[in-house]
Amino acid sequence: MSVIKVVELMSSSKKSWEDATAKAVKKASKSIKGIKSAYVQSQSVVVKDGEVSEYRVNLKVSFEVK
Repeated sequence: MSVIKVVELMSSSKKSWEDATAKAVKKASKSIKGIKSAYVQSQSVVVKDGEVSEYRVNLKVSFEVK
């Protein structure tokens, strides 16, 4: 039987939601081994002077507990 743990992360990018997600997974993988999946829970943007200035994601990352 395996046990899966889920942690919630927030990340941002000037480029896109996809970039923000990739950055979060890359950074988390430095301290969390064996990441199995990432679920994007929500997306939002920061608007400055009528234009999108930042993309933000809130995601859940799951990994197996050894």
